[in-house]
Amino acid sequence: MDSSDIEKRIHYLNTTLNDHNYLYYVLAKPKISDQEFDILLKELETLEQQYPEYIQENSPIQRVGSDLTKKFKSVKHQYPMLSLSNSYNKEELIDFDERVKKNLPPDASYDYICELKYDGLAVSLRYEKGKLVQALTRGDGVKGDDITNNIKTIPSIPLKLRGDDYPEILEIRGEVIMSHKSFNKLNDAKEIELLKLGLFEDEIAEQLYKNPRNAASGSLKLQNPKEVAKRGLDCFLYYVFIEGKEIYLPDNLCDTLKKVQEWGFKTGFYFERCKNIEEVFQYVNFWSEERPTLPFDIDGIVVKVNEFKYHNTLGHTAKSPRWAIAYKFPSEKVETILREVTYQVGRTGAITPVANLVPVQISGTTVKRASIHNADIINELDLYLGDFVYMEKGGEIIPKILGVNKEKRPKNAHKVTFATHCPECQTALTKKEGESVHYCPNIYNCPPQLIGKIEHFTSRKAMYINALGERTVAQLFRNNLIADYTDLYKLTIADVESLDGFKEKASEKLIHGIEISKSMPFERVLYALGIRHVGETVAKKLAFYFENIDSLMIATQLEIAEVPEVGVKIAESVFDFFRQAQNILRINKLKEIGLVFEIVKEEDFVDLLQSKSFVVSGKFNHYSREQIKQLIEKNGGKNVSSISAKTDFVLAGEDMGPSKLKKAKDLEITIINEVAFLNMIQLDVVSLPTNQRDLFG
Repeated sequence: MDSSDIEKRIHYLNTTLNDHNYLYYVLAKPKISDQEFDILLKELETLEQQYPEYIQENSPIQRVGSDLTKKFKSVKHQYPMLSLSNSYNKEELIDFDERVKKNLPPDASYDYICELKYDGLAVSLRYEKGKLVQALTRGDGVKGDDITNNIKTIPSIPLKLRGDDYPEILEIRGEVIMSHKSFNKLNDAKEIELLKLGLFEDEIAEQLYKNPRNAASGSLKLQNPKEVAKRGLDCFLYYVFIEGKEIYLPDNLCDTLKKVQEWGFKTGFYFERCKNIEEVFQYVNFWSEERPTLPFDIDGIVVKVNEFKYHNTLGHTAKSPRWAIAYKFPSEKVETILREVTYQVGRTGAITPVANLVPVQISGTTVKRASIHNADIINELDLYLGDFVYMEKGGEIIPKILGVNKEKRPKNAHKVTFATHCPECQTALTKKEGESVHYCPNIYNCPPQLIGKIEHFTSRKAMYINALGERTVAQLFRNNLIADYTDLYKLTIADVESLDGFKEKASEKLIHGIEISKSMPFERVLYALGIRHVGETVAKKLAFYFENIDSLMIATQLEIAEVPEVGVKIAESVFDFFRQAQNILRINKLKEIGLVFEIVKEEDFVDLLQSKSFVVSGKFNHYSREQIKQLIEKNGGKNVSSISAKTDFVLAGEDMGPSKLKKAKDLEITIINEVAFLNMIQLDVVSLPTNQRDLFG
C-alpha cells in the first residue's frame, strides 16, 4: 500500500472500531464478536506503530497514554457541581413534590424523570468542537481534580462525538462506576498476588477492595493510565450544559438524554419519565426490589423535574438544586461493641460525645468511631460500656448508633453518664435551657476553641489564607506564636521558619497570604469572626443590612432580628457577641491592622478598567484567582468564563492551560501577567519572583 492507502486504512479502522465501541458499550447491541473486534484492533495497533505520522486523535489505541501522571491538578468547575438533597422515606418525596407545586406557577405543566443513583464517582466531562478536552472529579463542588488521562481509558466515554450537530462547547455530568464483574475480577487477581506472598486468609481479606464504589474511586486516582485501563470502569451520563453556537435541543431532560446518546454518550436504559408522584413511587418500588439484579451497585433513586425551564424557576440552595432530590435506599445495619465514650471540643465550645467501637465493616468501610451528638441521645439509647450496639451509616456516609441489643449487655456494665467538665481545660460545662448541647464556657482560654476559631477565620469561605492549614495553626498556637486570630498579622517569616516543615519559600508564601487577606470584603470578615449561628449567608445579610461593623455593634437585639432570614436565636447570639469586651478588643485590633469593616458602595467603585472583559487563568503569586476576580469587578471590569473574539484581556498565571494560551494568541487577544494587571488598577506590589515562568515572550 502507498501512503495514501495506509492513511485511508487507518482512518477506516478508527471509524469502524469507534462505531463498534459505541454499539457495544453505549447501546449494548454488538454487531461483531470480540474476536473480530480484537483482529481489527490489532491491525490498527500494528499500522500505528509502523506509521505514527497517521495516528488520529480519536484512535482507540491512544486511549491509554504511556506517561505517568505525577499529580492531579485542581481546576475550577465552569458550573458548580452541586450535591443532591437526600430523602429516606416516601413522606419526604411527597414533601419535595409539594414544594415543587408551591414554587411553580399554578398553570405549570411538568413531569418528573427518575434515574438510578449510581454508586460511583461523579465526574464532569468537557468537549470542545466534539473532542474531549478535560475531565474533572466533583472535588468540593467548586474545584475538582483533572483526571483527563485516566478518563480517556474508559471505553464508554467518547473521545470524539458522533454526528455533526453537537455544540461547539459541551459539558456533561455523570458517574464512573465499576461493575460487579470487573470488581470480582480485580479482587480475584489481587487475591492471587497476596496468596503468592504467603499471607493468611484474614490478612488477605483486609487488603482486598471493600466495594465497587471505593475501587472505582481509587482506580481513577491511580498515577498510571495504563493501570486504570485494566480496571474495567464504565460511565453513565445524566446532565448536560451547552455553550457556543445555537443548536436544537429538546426542552426536557428525558428527551435530551436520548439526544446526547446519538452523540456517543452512554445514558443507559434505566431512566423513565413519570407523570406524577404516584408514578415516581412505582419506579422507586420497582428498583427497590430489582436492585440486586443490576450488574452494578446503586444506592437510591434520583427524581428530577423534567422540564429545563423550571430548573431556573426553582433555582438552588448553596449546596443543592431545588428541582431534584435523591431517594436513598435503607442503609446496611451491623452490630458491634461500645468500648468507651470520649468527648471532643468544637470552636464554639460545643461538647460532642464520641463512641469508640470495636472496628466493624459497614457499607464497605471500617468504622471505629461514631458521634453520639449530645447527652439526650446517650440517655435515649440507654448506653452502657460494653453494650452490643446496632450501627448503620446515615445515607451510607455518617456512622450512626441506632440502638442497643440489651439481651447481650454484660453483667456489672457501667452506665454512660455525660461529662461534667471540659476534657481539655477542666472547666465545668454549661447547658442552656431548651438546647441539647453542652458547652465549655471558657471561650477565651480553652485551647481547642481558640485553635478552632483561628482555623475558621483562615478558612476558604472566610479570610481564605489557604497556605495556613489545621496542622500549621496548631503548631503556631502550641509554640505560643499566636493566641488568637489577630496575632496572625504579627507573624514574621522568621516565626514561620521556626515551625517543622517550613522553609524560606513556604514561609514567604504564608506571610504573603496573610497580608493579602486584608482585602477580603466586609461580609467575609464578619463570617470569619466566628459568631455562633452566623453562617456565610447570614453574615452577608447582616453586612449588607447594617453596611458597617459599627452600626451592627450598637444595634439592639430587636433591630438585628428584623434583618431578613435572621431570627430571634441568631439575633441573640450576635447581640451577645458584641457585648463581650474581648470580642470588641479583637475587632478594634483588626481595624488597626486594616481589615475591611464596611460595604463598598457602588459610588466607591473605581472605573479604571472601563467594562473591559477578562479571562483569568492559572495560579498567581500575590492574589488567589478569586481575589483577582473581585479586584476586576471592584475596578469596573467584567469576568468572563471563556476566551472569544470579544475578550479584551487574558490574565495569565502559572500553569495556564496551553490550549487557552494558544487560543488567546490565535485571536490576538492581549495577554497580561499579574504585575501588569495590578499596575492597571494602580495597586503597588513587590516584583514577581524572577523564576516565574514567562508566558508572553
